[in-house]
Amino acid sequence: MVIWPGVAEELVASKAWYIRDGFFKKVDACIFTHVGSDFSSNYGDNGMNGLVSVQFDFEGDAAHAAGAPWRGKSALDAVELMDIGWNFKREHLKPTQRSHYVIPDGGDQPNVVPSKANVWYFFRERTYEDIMKNFKSGIKIAEGAAMMTDTKMSYKLLGTAWPGHFNKPIAEAMYKNIQRVGMPKWSEDDETLALAVQKLLEAPAKDNYGKPINGMKKTIDTLKGSVEFSWGGGSDDIADISWNVPTIVLRYPANIHGTKGHHWGDAIAMATPIAHKGTLAGAKVTALTLIDMLYNKKIIEDAKTYFTQVQTKDQKYIPFISEKDPAPIHLNKEIMDQFRDRMKPLYYDPTKYGTYLEQLGIKYPTLSK
Repeated sequence: MVIWPGVAEELVASKAWYIRDGFFKKVDACIFTHVGSDFSSNYGDNGMNGLVSVQFDFEGDAAHAAGAPWRGKSALDAVELMDIGWNFKREHLKPTQRSHYVIPDGGDQPNVVPSKANVWYFFRERTYEDIMKNFKSGIKIAEGAAMMTDTKMSYKLLGTAWPGHFNKPIAEAMYKNIQRVGMPKWSEDDETLALAVQKLLEAPAKDNYGKPINGMKKTIDTLKGSVEFSWGGGSDDIADISWNVPTIVLRYPANIHGTKGHHWGDAIAMATPIAHKGTLAGAKVTALTLIDMLYNKKIIEDAKTYFTQVQTKDQKYIPFISEKDPAPIHLNKEIMDQFRDRMKPLYYDPTKYGTYLEQLGIKYPTLSK
């Protein structure tokens, strides 16, 4: 048994490297967990996107922006031209997703033609083939922007995620344990906080499945297989592992239903009894499923059969990264160097306090209906 860290999940910047470097070669199956408001583990194609995360770097030549701008070669102009080019390219693509950040590295004064700048793209799509088409198009557009501005262009991969596909036999075994453990028993205070957060964040009346958003979720959804159709959604590099080892994802109910995702509202529950109850329920299901896999050999046998005869029968894993692509361990280093020591006084001290809220001096719930 191996317990492994799912680091840099939001950056999709670790798991493809785990696969490349052989950390899962002797692993029979993988259980991954992710916080949610529901209690589920589905199988097949979950309808999410894959992506490649790419940083394009442009290097030009600085100059006085008023005195001699014609002598400069603006790297920022190249970034802007690339973005314009990609936006025109999107008119000829299927509906997809693209996000980017412009990061000027040089010319940090407005009277200096910036000599260095880069732009960070997520090329998202539903299949490996379409992701690669977008990636290659992005490279051509970047090369064109460099030609127009007489700058130099280079790029590097910062992360990858395949579209997800998860294992049916293991998901079925886990679903039985989800039913066995059941949803946590939410208190009146839990409900009060949930309703207040939903009101504060103007949560929609219903979720994506047409079910009401009204306080904490109290029922377990049915076990679902592959989606029939999807325009795509978020991405998670657990998918790279799922195409190499039979894998499932357990979503455990430690958050409030109807929040926005990647928003401060999603963090509200993390220090409350809601998260404690949901995480404990998820840990029980994970442990029970692990015991089932250790003592019932048929689960692993069926999982491998599904993996070879269904999931990878026609689609094989092709990594986006090569042996030459270094793991992007530099990402967020400056942020962590700045905040790590400042965070330490806020670590929970169980020797002095019964709960983290007590340590913070917060009366629960913090909001009223």
